[in-house]
Amino acid sequence: MDQEVLENIGLTKNEGKIYIKLLSLESATMDEISSKTGIHRRNVYDAVEKLIQRGIVIEEFVSGKRLFMAGYPEKLAEILEEKKKLLFSVMPSLEAKFARKTPREMAVIYRGIEGFKNYFNDIIKTNETVCFIGAKGFWLDERLKYVFPKFDKQRLKQKIKLRHLYDWEVKQNAKGILKLRLNKYKFLPIKYSSNTSITIFGDHVVSFYGIEPGKLSDEPTQFHIISRPIADTYKKIFEALWEKVGVD
Repeated sequence: MDQEVLENIGLTKNEGKIYIKLLSLESATMDEISSKTGIHRRNVYDAVEKLIQRGIVIEEFVSGKRLFMAGYPEKLAEILEEKKKLLFSVMPSLEAKFARKTPREMAVIYRGIEGFKNYFNDIIKTNETVCFIGAKGFWLDERLKYVFPKFDKQRLKQKIKLRHLYDWEVKQNAKGILKLRLNKYKFLPIKYSSNTSITIFGDHVVSFYGIEPGKLSDEPTQFHIISRPIADTYKKIFEALWEKVGVD
């Protein structure tokens, strides 16, 4: 597990293996590191030199011997911070290039719970009122318990309003969703209940199927359309339904 994490933050397999081994040793020579890790001495030399440059491994000379020891693990966190700073240093340039792109219509499919990070991020980035037709309160799904609160906190910070046309069953089976702030809602007549739902915001229209009050399908799938004309049409449909449906 430790080895895998170290590789995920940018260390090579050999670098991670060497650092973990040095943590259990007071100090070691190149030959000792090679012997205890099973890594060829030439590869040990290259890996150790890179670890020294990063400050993860410390070298010292004792009685003419060059010895190596593990540096403080906190140094690993600095690696991530340095990468983050490097990314943010070019972010303005990347965003400027992205902004110059000609807006285009597109359709994408998001699958699985991970796709909801994209869904929530799109809502936050669009920063406009969100309308729902046939809403089920599926944000209460157990699998979103860590993702949704973070999104909702940011939504409230940006004062993004919600307007829900809920399925009738939400009253009994997912009424916890009614406690959302900055949220206006009405209920569709029971005869219009279904296992589908539509979300409209900005130039986005997102369709879901196979869902039920308070719960997503086993393999959630989102059909995501990005088109201002289509989104505007759906908003008109939403407004027509909103006017016709009573509060209760």
